[in-house]
Amino acid sequence: MEIQEAELQTREKPARVKSVLYLIEDYFCITVLILMAVFPLLELVALLFRTGIPASSGLIIHFLLFTALLGGMICTRRESHLAISLVQYIPEGPIRGKLKVLCNLVSAFISIIIAWSSISFIKMGLDHTMIGFIPRRVLATIIPIAFLIIAIRFVRRTNLTGWKLLLPVLTLVLGTVASFPVIAKIIWGFDMPVLAENIGGIYFHITWYAKIPLVIFLVLAALAGTPLFIVLGGLSLLLLQVTDFDPYLVIDGVMDTVANNIYNGLTDDKIIAIPLFTLVGFFLSESKAGERLVNTFRSFFSWLPGGIIIVSVVICAFFTSFTGASGVTILALGGILYAILSEHLKYPQKFSIGLLTSVGSIGLLFPPSLPLILVGTVIQVNILHLFLGGIIPGTILVIAMIIFGIVISMKVKIPVEKFDLRKALTSLKYSYLEILLPVILIVAYFSGILNLVQLGAFACLYIFIVEVLIHRDIKITDIKGIFDKAIPIIGGVLLILALAKAFSNYIVFTQAPSNVAAWMHNVISSKWVFLLLLNASLLVIGFVLDMFSAILVVLPLIIPLGEIYGIDPVHLGIIFLVNLEVGYITPPVGLNLFLSSYRFQKPFVEICKYVSPFLLVRLVVVLLVTYLPWLSTWLVKLFTQ
Repeated sequence: MEIQEAELQTREKPARVKSVLYLIEDYFCITVLILMAVFPLLELVALLFRTGIPASSGLIIHFLLFTALLGGMICTRRESHLAISLVQYIPEGPIRGKLKVLCNLVSAFISIIIAWSSISFIKMGLDHTMIGFIPRRVLATIIPIAFLIIAIRFVRRTNLTGWKLLLPVLTLVLGTVASFPVIAKIIWGFDMPVLAENIGGIYFHITWYAKIPLVIFLVLAALAGTPLFIVLGGLSLLLLQVTDFDPYLVIDGVMDTVANNIYNGLTDDKIIAIPLFTLVGFFLSESKAGERLVNTFRSFFSWLPGGIIIVSVVICAFFTSFTGASGVTILALGGILYAILSEHLKYPQKFSIGLLTSVGSIGLLFPPSLPLILVGTVIQVNILHLFLGGIIPGTILVIAMIIFGIVISMKVKIPVEKFDLRKALTSLKYSYLEILLPVILIVAYFSGILNLVQLGAFACLYIFIVEVLIHRDIKITDIKGIFDKAIPIIGGVLLILALAKAFSNYIVFTQAPSNVAAWMHNVISSKWVFLLLLNASLLVIGFVLDMFSAILVVLPLIIPLGEIYGIDPVHLGIIFLVNLEVGYITPPVGLNLFLSSYRFQKPFVEICKYVSPFLLVRLVVVLLVTYLPWLSTWLVKLFTQ
């Protein structure tokens, strides 16, 4: 008996140690994210006293770096990286299991190469600049450490036993061997071509003939479920070795180039707002803000025919503009709105589910939408202009859905409720703080009082005070759970952003988009035909890729096409987003269709039928936004003249 207890304790000890390490990792990431939100506010207060915080800007962007990489580590641990993952349609069995193992091995192989190249980049590519009292090189060591841990976690996820354990070990060894050029640079301090010349050796590299099948393999690996940041990293490492398609022209330090892009991409102050607004969205969705807002808008509008439709559309638009993810809106608000629509007001079930599924992505064109911020970062357009550009198209979309809902309400003769001023004012008393949030943010940003980073930090502080201290919907003990839900999303998106930057550099270097744009212009001379083809392509992309991945991977390819056809960058960005919004509800694989099927416990095919009328309305709006460019550009011209 004592022997059995001893064996049990022996097995439990590593598990306890692992749990403690995971907890430390979680709290470290949470602390860095909080500091990233607090420092801009402290800097703002310091400026009021005509002073400042030393090295604050450098510290804030390195908090972003740590948040992204720690979030990526946590995302790997929880198996929640963004991926295309068509493997989910393969039934459970040996084939699906082997594909998962392959994806994890590919991910580990590429991660270990990035880890080695990051060490070389830190040694050779970073100077001795101090961020406060900490050398920048020391802060940058989080990159190789994070990718090493990510590689190990991918290896552990293979769950292989016996002699098959040699496969993950061999993967790490081969990744290290493939990294020999940067390892040599770390040891000797110069590139492999120089080393080869000095010792009379030959520097072998992969020619284009070998690269083509490797590129195809990585694309297939992406379809099988390999995380998109890994696929982008692998393609960048592979393709950056060749310029002008010359198989013997090698860029010096190509592996370092990828690491350099990771560092530069994750220390860009333009994207600091992304994790901050993501956090705001999760605080909103985890509180009872949705219930309060629904009650308020219902009490003010339920006396109108279709008043609850107005409530549903406006509330969903509000939530999605902050969360940046339509799925969160469906899961957070679907239950309460469905209960009001179908159970209380007796709307047809198919109408209620169709409406809630389709309006889950309706707020992505309104500030401070994360996709709008990402689009502005990718196409290098003033984010203020994109915020302005999305207002009219977004409003048209909201109005179109409301009108359609009101027509249905009148057709099925839904009864209206008597307006009660006292009830309306009482409900407003409980929700006015949430209603004020977008008003304050829009006024502060468009007036120039706060920049985008300060706006995100202020929104975090505001929503924390409202939901935790005033309404007390969220207990102090619940806060870690909210961070636990937000951090993997933050880490997953930021890692894709960093590796997409490396891949975009290759695309720009080869001038491939410009060449494709010139070819397409010769084939299709009409701007309007091009826009129609663009709509069709983006609808397909919208239900294959999630919105963040599509923005980072596909949008850079489209920018030169927009330029050659004379399409305003703001208009192009809005076209891109409004099409991807529709992709969320487009069969057969629109993301919102699956989430709605899960939330409302209805077969997927039925959900598709319920959504089809709303899909037609959305497509009409897409065509309006596409072919009437002034809808996206008029406000921009008005405010920038």
